[in-house]
Amino acid sequence: MDRLAILLMIIGSLNWGLIGLFQFDFVASIFGGTSSMVSRIIYTLVGIAGIYSISLLFRERRPVR
Repeated sequence: MDRLAILLMIIGSLNWGLIGLFQFDFVASIFGGTSSMVSRIIYTLVGIAGIYSISLLFRERRPVR
């Protein structure tokens, strides 16, 4: 679950980077605009992944062996 959340956050951050630098919304261009149902689902999943990832800040780290 952690890796899925991080993957969705990476997709979201790359999309926001493209919006900030080039005014190009990659998710919207692939899925038919910002108001299409698929785009809204992607945006929602990225938001949920961001909220879930807050928990990563407060977890104990296990030592790597």
